[in-house]
Amino acid sequence: MKIAILDDYQDAVRHLDCFRMLDGHDVKVFSNTVRGVGQLAARLAPFDALVLIRERSSLNKALLEKLPLLKLISQTGKVSGHIDVAAATERGIAIVEGVGDPTAPAELTWALIMAAMRRVPQYCEALRAGAWQQVSATPHHNVIGSALKGRTLGVWGYGKIGRMVAGYGRAFGMKVVVWGRDASREQATKDGYEAASDKADFFSRADVLTLHLRLNDATRAIVKASDLALMKPTACFVNTSRAELVEEGALEAALQQGKPGLAALDVYEREPLPVDSPLLKMDNVVAAPHLGYVEKDGYELYFRAAFQNILDYAAGAPKNVLNPEVLK
Repeated sequence: MKIAILDDYQDAVRHLDCFRMLDGHDVKVFSNTVRGVGQLAARLAPFDALVLIRERSSLNKALLEKLPLLKLISQTGKVSGHIDVAAATERGIAIVEGVGDPTAPAELTWALIMAAMRRVPQYCEALRAGAWQQVSATPHHNVIGSALKGRTLGVWGYGKIGRMVAGYGRAFGMKVVVWGRDASREQATKDGYEAASDKADFFSRADVLTLHLRLNDATRAIVKASDLALMKPTACFVNTSRAELVEEGALEAALQQGKPGLAALDVYEREPLPVDSPLLKMDNVVAAPHLGYVEKDGYELYFRAAFQNILDYAAGAPKNVLNPEVLK
């Protein structure tokens, strides 16, 4: 098969152990991203199969209609709204899903929390400029960071990642409060954590508030400006899930107003994040370039599953097909 691997920003996939699984196939790895239906169609038209790295590229109906040779889309992880499944199904394009592991995103979440609360990036940048233990105070924070022990960690979403992050909070001596669906709060209570009485209580009490929700129609813009306004000036808002969970423009405005006073982010409405983004100009923001799942062991896991799905399809025994009706 003629296979394209999209958006490999670091040109890392060719160096994975599992890449050799595709020996014998015609494989092209794209390390840069193009935008627009016309550009993507020109790039992808020759291929039988596409391997998507999470949601870095979107495949809508207009694009799929311009890819007459495409038979298979192999997704690393799960499909999350970036593929028009109905349009793919209409055109007889099979979509196969892979596996996921919560370890890398959970660990990255905790790294960002510690970095933001202790102002590590700011101090490191100042050190490179010759300043020893000197950073400027933000409007709502002094120059000294804060420890986590004894503070309240708010976890919204008690799935696989949320559970791991809650466990990290417990290990660091934090009081963990969970918000989410009834089933999530009930499970969190069984695990020995506190469930917030309501959303307002959750936002107003948290010293660190972290989101671990899937993005869908029900959760899009679920965090409102009014929610953020309830947070403490000393609190840190953390989002390693999806930027679209937050009402558009609400976080930037809230940070400028000082409630919350800090943010640690790994996801953005537009990716790659433009260099002129207001978030990159805020001293109270720790911003990472969507690294949550970008980790060696995780990549081997994700791509081994994605490549095996291609091999199964090529052998006439497809597995893990999201739209099995196309096989009929």
